[in-house]
Amino acid sequence: MPKFKLKADFQPTGDQPQAIEALVKGLNSGKKHQTLLGVTGSGKTYTIANVIAAVQKPTLVISHNKTLAAQLYQEFRDFFPENAVSYFVSYYDYYQPEAYIPKTDTYIEKETNINDEIDKLRLSATANLLTRSDVIVVASVSCIYNLGSPVEYGRYILELIEGQLIDKQTVLARLTDLQYQRNDYELKRGVWQLKGETLLIYPAYVDYCLKLVLLDNQIESIRRVDPVSLEPIADTRPAPKREVIYPAKHYLTNPITQKQALKQIRRDLARRLEEFKSKNKLVEAFRLEQKVNYDLEMIESLGFVNGIENYSRYFDGRLPGEPSFSLLEYFPKDYLTVIDESHMSLPQIRGMYRGDQSRKQTLIDYGFRLPAAIDNRPLKFLEFLSKVPQAIYVSATPDEWELSQSGRPVEQLVRPTGISDPKITLRPSTGQIQDLIKEIKLRVSRKERVLVTALTKKNSEALAEHLQGENLKVEYLHSDVKTLDRSDILDKLRLGDFDVLVGINLLREGLDLPEVSLVAILDADKEGFLRSQTSLIQTMGRAARHVDGQVIMYADKLTGSMDRAIKEVSRRRQIQLSYNRTHHLNPKSIVKPIRRRLLKKTDQAETDPLDPNSLTYDDRIKYQLRIKRQMLRAAQELNFDKAAKLKKVYERFN
Repeated sequence: MPKFKLKADFQPTGDQPQAIEALVKGLNSGKKHQTLLGVTGSGKTYTIANVIAAVQKPTLVISHNKTLAAQLYQEFRDFFPENAVSYFVSYYDYYQPEAYIPKTDTYIEKETNINDEIDKLRLSATANLLTRSDVIVVASVSCIYNLGSPVEYGRYILELIEGQLIDKQTVLARLTDLQYQRNDYELKRGVWQLKGETLLIYPAYVDYCLKLVLLDNQIESIRRVDPVSLEPIADTRPAPKREVIYPAKHYLTNPITQKQALKQIRRDLARRLEEFKSKNKLVEAFRLEQKVNYDLEMIESLGFVNGIENYSRYFDGRLPGEPSFSLLEYFPKDYLTVIDESHMSLPQIRGMYRGDQSRKQTLIDYGFRLPAAIDNRPLKFLEFLSKVPQAIYVSATPDEWELSQSGRPVEQLVRPTGISDPKITLRPSTGQIQDLIKEIKLRVSRKERVLVTALTKKNSEALAEHLQGENLKVEYLHSDVKTLDRSDILDKLRLGDFDVLVGINLLREGLDLPEVSLVAILDADKEGFLRSQTSLIQTMGRAARHVDGQVIMYADKLTGSMDRAIKEVSRRRQIQLSYNRTHHLNPKSIVKPIRRRLLKKTDQAETDPLDPNSLTYDDRIKYQLRIKRQMLRAAQELNFDKAAKLKKVYERFN
């Protein structure tokens, strides 16, 4: 049985050894909830990797956004190169859920753009969970959404062995059951091709194709080949070669349960139509009858229909109100869950259910869906907790809930680099802008960077404009800035294209800027979400990557949040300084390479393409999509030379 093998060029140091020991001891003693309170830069991911290697349990790591999930996936993949590290996030590049707005009588049809690469990674994650014990899945909160029954998914497999006697039509029929489609013109994931006695199958969850030679109802040979060149790939498997093919989709229906489910759907449809007609809701009745009958015809003829998940309760055999199957059901009974940035991830998990229910209920009330659609839903928070055997909550600022469940947190407050939490200075708000300008110019003279946090978008833009009038290079960052442009702005700050970044919520998680030596917090005494204890600690932590890190809080009074935040950051600072003195450690600024820009100008893409291996999966997917759009646009403009060059770049990412 494969085991987790941790590989790293360094050993645990600072607070890491005691944190690892405490967490492992808690897991081995059966403790369900533990909290790792780790400051920025203390190596929390490495600590968790050591815990996984020690307890040898399949692990689910949950992050509250896809970008951080991609970073964690890369880190765990580097720590466990011989194990099955998987990435499971929402596979939509674009997602517009089905909805109805009664006020304007507007029906919005579900519209999606599924990213094949992420779909492959999701299918790879579930296939790994059903076949291996050394699995780490790094996921976003999408892991609590309906995924289809793991029992049905695991039952629908096709095992092929070299030398096996099997009818060709049986193989093809089974591939159809597994939702693979025939396509003799384009070989892509989830597709098979038959040319004479040669069968090509492109599994939906791997990067290679299977080439089978079938003669006289026997599998003469099985080879793994490159999907583009069809050349054989180096294969060290012993003879006879064996392959197990898993489904191309997560939603599958058993033919026996399908018939029962369709009967129940028709019965529920008849009852619902009677209910609408008794209330004289004839329009709603007509809508529902047309929609459901069309879906049933598609399911009976093809075994699948867009939106089939809305009927999942029938196919899963669940009772009304029962939770749907999610990724959590694909894990064995004994596994470990790590919730990264728990103070953000847990509230997100709590909020998913209610938002989903509100939208679905409107669709049901107005005849667009059967009442059973309400059970195609994310898990409720308590349902989620009941499915998690043991959890470690990881955060620099854990919330009250985590601490109430786990008790005293395991602290990791020492950074191996020796950098302490920043010095904190309180200054009056009167004359704060002029004082800030003086401090900024001091940092600019030392080629350091500055973050400034304001309270509103208007304030941040006005302040950025004012600072520019003082001959300072300034940009602003808030929610109106497009998501794909934010990483570029941060890279420009690090490169020195400008010196000051003004924002509203320039906290918190994932903002790693070693060049920043000053964080200025305006209106620090305005109690609220942006100036709460947690927010202030996270914001101040942005200056904890620089040896000369400093925080200036402009305020006219000391609020409770400010007082608690200052005391906590000061406590952490003293612990680091004491450690440095004891171990004669001289602090060193973190040196972090700047990744090349993800988004290039259109004219540069074909002449200076990025190396796919230099990007995270999340960035790679975004870049790939951008190149595809440029390629299609060039073709539409009849600029075929440019389109051909872009196609070569695009193919490197496939």
